[in-house]
Amino acid sequence: MKYQELYDELTSGPVSRALPRRALRLLRDIAAGAFAITAVRHPLGFVCLPVERSGEHGVCVHLWSADLPSVATTTSEIHCHSWDLISYVLYGQVRNELAAVADSGARATHQVFEVVSEGDVDSIRPTGRIVTYTPGASAVYGAGQVYTLRAGVFHRSVIPEGTDTATIALGSGRKGTADLSLGPVGTRSHRVVRRHCDDEETARAARLAAEHLARI
Repeated sequence: MKYQELYDELTSGPVSRALPRRALRLLRDIAAGAFAITAVRHPLGFVCLPVERSGEHGVCVHLWSADLPSVATTTSEIHCHSWDLISYVLYGQVRNELAAVADSGARATHQVFEVVSEGDVDSIRPTGRIVTYTPGASAVYGAGQVYTLRAGVFHRSVIPEGTDTATIALGSGRKGTADLSLGPVGTRSHRVVRRHCDDEETARAARLAAEHLARI
């Protein structure tokens, strides 16, 4: 599954019913060890299967499930990307909730952090910007639906409790933007090491997703 072919398919009208079948084949191949793909426990609470990385473009499969290993964020789920996102929901449900962020002083609820990634290490640094956050507009997306998000837009992805969900995420880097996260006022600079799953955990994650997708 290549970025350009997926981009063309997801931005040119109705998505072919063949896409979930292609994803199912990929997941089964990963589960069987046919691809050298290692799952990563993402700090935002999902498991990421990195399918393709090519320059500023990337394709990943994101999996949310109580049956998969996860880690907790050290800041919050509210963040913005340095890249444009196109996301296709394979199964389950995602609520994309935009965030209204305004510079503030005494009434501040959060501070803004820049996340600088080098390999598996995320350096999380306060920017000095103090803000007030309130939830903004939201939309819910289910299996077969596509949503997009431009770089620099604060948001969070909410998965209904008890609902297993998988998406195909396409990212395209945008110059002049940064990966940012909102966190508690007073939190200091720190580093987070992204944890890789072992071969068994990677295969299990892919197999679990394939089983869900096969039932659709």
